[in-house]
Amino acid sequence: MQHTLTTREIAENEATRLVNTYSDMILRLSYSYLGSTADAEDICQTVLLRLMTKAPDFSDPDHERAWIIRTTANACRDLLKSSARRTTVSLDAAGEPEAPAVPDGTVADAVARLPRDQRTAIHLHYFEGLPIAQIARITKASEAAITKRLSRARQTLRTALGA
Repeated sequence: MQHTLTTREIAENEATRLVNTYSDMILRLSYSYLGSTADAEDICQTVLLRLMTKAPDFSDPDHERAWIIRTTANACRDLLKSSARRTTVSLDAAGEPEAPAVPDGTVADAVARLPRDQRTAIHLHYFEGLPIAQIARITKASEAAITKRLSRARQTLRTALGA
């Protein structure tokens, strides 16, 4: 007897597929924007929930991936602009940073020290493999601006890494 999937099973299978396919990418991109593991995890959950509840109709996997990257970038920008993030806490109350420390002198450390716009361009281009035109659409910047950010970031990285 053949088992027909229920609506709940279909939804669970789709949620599992989305988490397995995109959670690492969303976390990496969010962390590159925010510098906080906890905030990156919140953004990841928000983006995946938004994807499941809105259930947009995508023409192909590249369209789905682009939507997720754009939604992640927008959610990060929204969080950075939110008043809740601007509240201050004494250094004693803040505790230790949640993100794992990256040893000095590594490429990841040098990338983490770049200005946010350059760090985002580097991450999307080199870690996610996106072309400049797509990065420009996602970040709402011109292709020339993205090219310049990448150029400046590479120069800064060469200097920082002694290459």
